[in-house]
Amino acid sequence: MRSTLDSLISLTWPMLIVSMVIIISLRVCYLYRKKEHVILYKEIVMLTMIIYVLMLFEVVTVQDAVSWSSNNFIPFKEIFRYKVGSRLFFKNIIGNMLLFLPFGFFSSYTLKNNDNSKLIVILTLLASITIECVQMGIGRVFDVDDILLNTFGGYVGFILYKLAFKLKENAPSFCKKEWFLNIISIIILLCAVAVLGRW
Repeated sequence: MRSTLDSLISLTWPMLIVSMVIIISLRVCYLYRKKEHVILYKEIVMLTMIIYVLMLFEVVTVQDAVSWSSNNFIPFKEIFRYKVGSRLFFKNIIGNMLLFLPFGFFSSYTLKNNDNSKLIVILTLLASITIECVQMGIGRVFDVDDILLNTFGGYVGFILYKLAFKLKENAPSFCKKEWFLNIISIIILLCAVAVLGRW
């Protein structure tokens, strides 16, 4: 898992730095010119979503195709090929689910959707099918099992958003205050940066 994260960071860091500088500078200028009130935790969530989409694009388009693989149009063929608990199981099965978990969460957050799982499943399915078709067009492989796993991951992301929404609704009133959410988002961001730095 660590080597996968290492390769992901080494693959995406140049694009992330350039993109973040451009996005943040444009956003700051926009907010300043419009004199809008800045809600820090919302800005951090949206920036994280943009970073996720950029990293997803890099991961699914830049990695080399695996030479021993070929297109798979038979559902569950590849899923049952891996021994549970093996390195390839974690990389291909768990990895494909985790890859789209943020998609389900961010889609739900953006659409303020905490009750319509079908919409998130459809959006995840659309994104995953698009990725698989593009991969086939650039010399990588199409795998229907990746679509199934990605879609399930998006659904899990929706469930996590729904749980987070319920927690926020039932939390004490001070936990719903903007200052508190800003502090929490900064702490989470710093923890994420620290963890990535240690990897």
